[in-house]
Amino acid sequence: MWTDLIVEEIRREREAHAERLSFDVVAICRELQQLQEQESGRSFVLPPETPQQQCPPAA
Repeated sequence: MWTDLIVEEIRREREAHAERLSFDVVAICRELQQLQEQESGRSFVLPPETPQQQCPPAA
């Protein structure tokens, strides 16, 4: 069976990253968001929890 070396490398890196953070999904996401902010120069912005504009009631 054919193996894609790039895909295998990405999988190894992803597994090593998760293992380094004890497979804690919250910690993994937090670190990736921080890296994104550093590399892009933009702040990570979460969407609002509730819609800002309410729809009028149906007639």
